[in-house]
Amino acid sequence: MMAAGDYAGLRRRYEAYLMLERGLADNTRRNYLSDIDRFADYRGRDCDFNAVTPEDIETFLADLHDLGIAPRSQARVLSGIKSFFKFLRLERLIETNPTLLIDGPRLGRHLPDVLSVEEIDDMIAAIDMTKAEGLRNRAIIEMLYGCGLRVSELVNLEINSINFDEQIVTVVGKGNKERVVPLSDISMALIREYLRSDERPDARKGEENILFLNRRGRRLTRVMIFYIVKALAEAAGIKKVISPHTLRHSFATHLLEGGANLRAIQQMLGHESISTTEIYIHLDRTRLRDEILAFHPRNLKL
Repeated sequence: MMAAGDYAGLRRRYEAYLMLERGLADNTRRNYLSDIDRFADYRGRDCDFNAVTPEDIETFLADLHDLGIAPRSQARVLSGIKSFFKFLRLERLIETNPTLLIDGPRLGRHLPDVLSVEEIDDMIAAIDMTKAEGLRNRAIIEMLYGCGLRVSELVNLEINSINFDEQIVTVVGKGNKERVVPLSDISMALIREYLRSDERPDARKGEENILFLNRRGRRLTRVMIFYIVKALAEAAGIKKVISPHTLRHSFATHLLEGGANLRAIQQMLGHESISTTEIYIHLDRTRLRDEILAFHPRNLKL
């Protein structure tokens, strides 16, 4: 069994487990490590994890609640702690897993905001194509909406991941899992034009294969993509609070409304579980109900 007091060594072993055995992405791995650091600080870095009880976990979660931590954030922290204790049990460093019967805070199903096709067209029309970054930004919006990419996937997209003959792109998503996404004719045309144009600056060393570059020849940051999307939404007169992820939600919702199979949407989005994709069914039903309430003659007479 595990000796108390060697948290640093245990943390290194856990990090190796997350990276080598579970294959988690860097951001997810950092979040999980942050979660156990928070719990270790709460209990004391020299604590004996074999002595942690379910009541200790419950008290910790209650303190998070008292600090005003949102339920969704509480659930994420609990997920990280559960993963850690599962690792300890797999390694036989503890006799029992105290998190097995711990339930997370109840979360309401969050229905993401979406843009209409007209609103997306308005954003594209708001791009100033006379500016040096105009062609690049047009291609970025088409890729976010036309392929349903996450921002992290977009900024790390490599030129050699695009098959120009078959019009597909290989995307590396969460957990370094690859998926193949088809490219529209518009996206393909914009990418070709961008790569041939003088608008794409000379890439810095190590960035030669990155598709979208900033003025200094480096890959764009996620924050920069957020600013691009936000500025275009404002220029188009869109009052909704949106982010690059809104384009991904819109992509999935419009596919569903157009009759696409839910499994196909799951593959396109890179969702590991179909339950994650099913949120768009609820979103579609909500919009359908709103339409009925707004336009059905029986409701208009109330």
